[in-house]
Amino acid sequence: MSTLFYRDTRLLTLTVIIIAVAGLSSWHVLPRLEDPELTSRVALIKTIYPGAPPERVEALVTEKIEDELTEIEEIKEIESTSSSEVSILTVELRDDVYETEPVWSRIRDELDDARLTIAEDALDPEFEEIDVKAYAFITSVVWEADGPPNYAILRRLAEELKDHLEAIAGTEEIDLYGDPQEEILVEVDPSRAIASGLDAASISAGIDDSDSKNAAGQLRSEEADLLLEVSSELDSLERVRRTPIRVAEDGTIVQLGDVATISKAVRRPMTDETLIGGKPAVTLAVFVESDFRVDHWAEAAHREVDAFREGLPQGIGLPVVFDQSVYTADRLGALINNLILGALAVVGVIFVIMGWRSAVLVGTALPLSVLCVFAGMNLFGIPIHQMSVTGLIIALGLLIDNAIVVVDEVRRRLKDEPPADAIAHSVGHLAVPLFGSTLTTILAFSPIALMPGPAGEFVGSIATGVILALISSLAVSLTIVPAVTGLTQRFVRKTDRHHWWRDGISIPFIARIYKNVLGFLFRVPIAAIGLSAVFPFMGFYVGGMLPEQFFPPSDRNQFQIEIELPPSASIGRTRQTALEIREVVVEMPGVEDVHWFLGRSAPSFYYNLLRNRQNASQYGQALVQLDSGRDIFARINKIQAELDDQFPAVRVLARQLEQGPPFDAPVEMRVYGPDLNVLREVGEQLREELVAVEHTTYSRANLTETLPKMSLEVDEESARIAGFNNAGIARQLEATLEGQIGGSILEATEELPVRVRIGSQDRGRLDAIRSLELLPPQQQGVRGAEFVPLSAIAETRLKPVSAGIPRRDGRRVNTVQGFINAGVLPSTVLEPFRRRVAESIEAGRIVLPPGYSIDVGGESAARDRAVGNLLAFVGVLGTIMVATLVLSFHSFRMAGIIGAVGFLSVGCGLGALYVAGYPFGFMAIVGTMGLVGVAINDAIVVLAALREDPLARSGDVDAIHRIAMRETRHVVATTITTIAGFIPLLVDGGKFWPPLAVSIAGGVAGATLLALTFVPASLVLLAQVGSIFGRHKSSNKLVEAEPDESPSIESHQRQPAPLTV
Repeated sequence: MSTLFYRDTRLLTLTVIIIAVAGLSSWHVLPRLEDPELTSRVALIKTIYPGAPPERVEALVTEKIEDELTEIEEIKEIESTSSSEVSILTVELRDDVYETEPVWSRIRDELDDARLTIAEDALDPEFEEIDVKAYAFITSVVWEADGPPNYAILRRLAEELKDHLEAIAGTEEIDLYGDPQEEILVEVDPSRAIASGLDAASISAGIDDSDSKNAAGQLRSEEADLLLEVSSELDSLERVRRTPIRVAEDGTIVQLGDVATISKAVRRPMTDETLIGGKPAVTLAVFVESDFRVDHWAEAAHREVDAFREGLPQGIGLPVVFDQSVYTADRLGALINNLILGALAVVGVIFVIMGWRSAVLVGTALPLSVLCVFAGMNLFGIPIHQMSVTGLIIALGLLIDNAIVVVDEVRRRLKDEPPADAIAHSVGHLAVPLFGSTLTTILAFSPIALMPGPAGEFVGSIATGVILALISSLAVSLTIVPAVTGLTQRFVRKTDRHHWWRDGISIPFIARIYKNVLGFLFRVPIAAIGLSAVFPFMGFYVGGMLPEQFFPPSDRNQFQIEIELPPSASIGRTRQTALEIREVVVEMPGVEDVHWFLGRSAPSFYYNLLRNRQNASQYGQALVQLDSGRDIFARINKIQAELDDQFPAVRVLARQLEQGPPFDAPVEMRVYGPDLNVLREVGEQLREELVAVEHTTYSRANLTETLPKMSLEVDEESARIAGFNNAGIARQLEATLEGQIGGSILEATEELPVRVRIGSQDRGRLDAIRSLELLPPQQQGVRGAEFVPLSAIAETRLKPVSAGIPRRDGRRVNTVQGFINAGVLPSTVLEPFRRRVAESIEAGRIVLPPGYSIDVGGESAARDRAVGNLLAFVGVLGTIMVATLVLSFHSFRMAGIIGAVGFLSVGCGLGALYVAGYPFGFMAIVGTMGLVGVAINDAIVVLAALREDPLARSGDVDAIHRIAMRETRHVVATTITTIAGFIPLLVDGGKFWPPLAVSIAGGVAGATLLALTFVPASLVLLAQVGSIFGRHKSSNKLVEAEPDESPSIESHQRQPAPLTV
């Protein structure tokens, strides 16, 4: 069976063709993404409670909903903000929840139950699931004409374009930003309304009574059933104007047009606006289905947009603000180039060390294994993105290890055996050991692949790619590679002459020095072990000084700017500030354009941008487009400094784009407790400590802000005499100032509400509001009714109130957030901040009363949570790995030697990170996890070869020395090929990949020295210790005897030529 492919060349050819076709077709159809998609585990719940202050919203809405949601065990945490008239809850599910729809459905059911317990006047809670992924395409319908924008035209064109884009195959969802909500506006003339005995509420009720859209029963007969309908629904502006509102005692009819002006208008103020290139616009943001190639979709979208642009009227523009396919193509193109360069480097190393014949034979395994990986990715539904492709790059050096072993073994046996026998004996001897060594490496990468949560979804494809590559390599190396090696033997001309291009490079002088050094070390094994452990332990020492990091920031040619004005700021004031900031930023070198999104979060043009701000008129977020990502951190810091100087009264934050799962702020500390004043005071003290730390550019505490509120102090006695109560006064003012909905008009497929309120000029002045005339309930609809001015029964005063009451997991909280210079590690700010806070608490400058507590959030908390998830499976998988080694070697002591090499190699990886100047971030941790499985392979090779030789197994120093020399070429070759595979990531990996590459490459280099010195020396030392205790005559002194018919792991090692490096 092992010679099947050698004996049947047709089968061999067909197998290669099938692999090629499966791999290339999978490459063509696999979805292209820039980054992995994260499971949506976050949702927003918004509840409007008209007229309620934050304290009442918290007590009557937020707490009620939180109590209902506590029954959902899949919820990890609930954060909420109770502000004036609105409650917003952010619900996050546990990291191990992947099927979120059933959970969201249960949460919706709980919200239905909560509707029975929250305040009666509150509106129904609105549930919105937040997608944690980037929009694939963002385009805008822009008003480029002079004069104020006509939002009705922009909205109509945007809706039309939306229909065109939705028709493209692969479109998942389209969201509109800056979408003006149109309505039928009824602006009441107060003087004419008073003369008719009408107020806004009664007018609205009259309109609603005239708008009949309900069925009026059916005519039922033996011949037919006919639906009856009152044909009086509102269907035009003229119909609204002619709506009878009141019939006087003399029979005269007061129509709506007699007391109000009716028009079709955009609701003011708008809840959100977009400024594309500084001009008003309506923006369309498109999600593309995950299983669709975004580059193919983008081509169709550009064709549709170009065709639509040709039909636009003059003064309307249609720019493409963002196209993810451009970044996807650039990112994947660079990674594929890195993959090709890495493959060439690996084959080149084999050529130099082992000669061209081995390079060609080993090189056949590389493309075949990669094609198998693509087929496996297609089978398991893994898209092509930077993580999955990087898994292949990491596996490059590992892919050919098995092939090197097989080629060496077959070529060695071909010297004395016919090709069929050489292949059969080699495969039979290598199958179990190669499977065992592959299994140990797979187990080392498995915690990364199995890690739950957003971080696991982000980096898990790296490990999955490595595992698929290792399995593919094992299959190809045991089937196709030996067959090709045997078939090509007939073309090999036998000669005893040594040529470096055929047999590998040879440097006898270095070989002699190396031989003498090993001979000396093995004769003093304790010294050899001590020297080989020096660098690893130094690595552990300096590793403790490495700064921590979650994920490095992105070096993309984009960043974001956030602005926040005082809570009372209108969206008009925010717009003016945003335009002024844009004028400053676009003048900075390298800035191409700035696009603002006001009143809400910007559409996520990057996969981990949080879309968690809504109905925030004082807030704005901008997408800043640069000409390149070169020196991006210096550019951001320069822009931040310039904006701080020119806009000292505005909170302006220029933020770099981050990699990995999202978080609100890089530095965050939370204080919990019941009293808002205490929380506010402690939070301000914490913020003072934070701003004193170097590199802090901006800090905020979400409980320090207050909102000016105009309070009506009603004289209840005067109000009662006039026929009013407090609730009635509030309802009349709400209806008069904000408006009240009365009926609607159907326009095509859209329903436009009819809103009744006083004119804008009357509700924008405090004196006009004081003079508002209120209608006593008992005089509703009475001509000549006696209206009562508001100033007669109430006084107005400005009072400060909390802008919002934040809560976390049912407790009030004040979150202090710190933002830092671009390119600065959060840990370099967090650690001094924590020390300052601890010192202040100890010195009594910060006092935490009983019932109050502090914890850390931000990047540090996200990192700790991700590391905890990563380590969740380490214990179980580590035990399986140890069991594999023990059962393969039939010895705990031999497994202990291998384990020691794995442990010490971690120190080498940490030392490499320190020397290279990289932080101990999450990618470095991922690299270290994988390093253990890669590093022990060389040690297994050497130890297995030593155990094959009876003299070496008994502790003979000369035999151990000879075998270590013999194994050096293979060990050095596999090490250099592994490191060569990482060269592209080291050279062109930005800031994201080098920590991973350095940790693995540095650890593997150190593990090579350990395999060639520590392992043989440990074997010599065990022999000497056994001799001291009188057990050296027993083969048990080192290892338990193993049956000949059960080959141990890596006992397959071939007998290559002596080292002639």
